[in-house]
Amino acid sequence: MTSSVNIDPGASRRLVIVGGGEDRSGDMLILRRFVELAGGGDARVVVICTATTEPEELGAVYEKAFETIGVSEVAILPIASREEANAPDVVSAVERATGVYFTGGAQLRIAAILGGSQTDTVLHARFDEGLVIGGTSAGAAMMSTTMILGGSDTVPSVGHIRTGSGLGFVSGVTIDMHFAERGRLSRLLAVTGMFPHEVGLGIDEDTAVVVEGNHFEVIGSGAVTVVDAGEVTSLHTPVDDGPIAMTGVLLHVLPSGYSFDLSTRRPVITNAADDVEDTAQRD
Repeated sequence: MTSSVNIDPGASRRLVIVGGGEDRSGDMLILRRFVELAGGGDARVVVICTATTEPEELGAVYEKAFETIGVSEVAILPIASREEANAPDVVSAVERATGVYFTGGAQLRIAAILGGSQTDTVLHARFDEGLVIGGTSAGAAMMSTTMILGGSDTVPSVGHIRTGSGLGFVSGVTIDMHFAERGRLSRLLAVTGMFPHEVGLGIDEDTAVVVEGNHFEVIGSGAVTVVDAGEVTSLHTPVDDGPIAMTGVLLHVLPSGYSFDLSTRRPVITNAADDVEDTAQRD
């Protein structure tokens, strides 16, 4: 397997998980952070367009964005079938990449086409060696072990939520995207009620969590809503379409500059919090 000279193989596992709608033509803060982690100007970026039915159009957008940032080597991989996911040239491209970025679309396509394939195997092996993986919208939802496939945003209930198996690059969390923009608190509450051992992360558009080991930092223009049902004092999850009952749910809203420790399931209060408090006192 080709080793990378552009990333630290001893670094913690690193992910850039984006809530969708990231800036791809302006300051491109989130994409720049992804490139920085993947090796800067020397990064070898692979864009996987499996989730979308328009890979050429969307791939061209990301190719232009990464080239504008200064990446000299960008490869666009549509990977629209299991055959392509096991193709030697596709596997080789992932093997030598320093950063792999998944576009948006339909997350089930990613799991169904890539799951268990040679590409999937190499992604996980290289991830352990230091490969940086990013993904937006559907490419974010598939990062976790339990993946949200869909569901209504009405009162939290089991019957209104569909879940499946993601690719499992990060454990202990379930990810929802376009969070504030599409009012998805109810469905994230439902999922955390169904799987209280997992922390729910609702990521707004143009917002990302940058995961390094068991810690993540929030960047971008929106916020990340963290829903934690691990310490609920009462939980009733009916098997039918009835509403889920939960008391004592923890909820955190973390804008850019805030961090979270996934091992302790607690926010890390940084200088950003102190700045907000100081401003409020002056006002």
